Amino acid sequence: MKLFIIAVGNKLPDWINSGYNEYIKRLPREIMINLIEVKPEKRTAGKSIEQLLSSEYQRIKIAMPPQCQIKVLDERGQHRSTKEFALALQEWMVRGDPVAFVIGGADGLHHDIKSAGNELIALSKLTLPHGLARVLLAEQLYRAVSIIKNHPYHRD
Repeated sequence: MKLFIIAVGNKLPDWINSGYNEYIKRLPREIMINLIEVKPEKRTAGKSIEQLLSSEYQRIKIAMPPQCQIKVLDERGQHRSTKEFALALQEWMVRGDPVAFVIGGADGLHHDIKSAGNELIALSKLTLPHGLARVLLAEQLYRAVSIIKNHPYHRD
């Protein structure tokens, strides 16, 4: 299965990259995750949040692989337990379409990407820093695959 994480933000702290890479390397070979980093719009005087998010949205659209199910991460999205997330991932795997998870930057995501997504998913009710959301998503993907494969990583 092909998974994509499209994340606004580059040049993140080493601990973010280390945490993300730790979980990605644990995944079995049949689960391929491609991280696509989208350069954030420069925060300069005179630009509104709407303009910033619109520019980032255009970059996300260009980076989006074709024929993907789009899962947008947003704290107002659907809340699932880990087991429910594993079941959803298993259903997506059966469909066979690639899945793209979209993580916004410091100011979130433009409303158009939220509308274009097949689903809004919440990792938490808390607002998370975008780098931490990347690590948390990688861990939850690894945990979900572990549940699907009956690996003992997840404990009830």
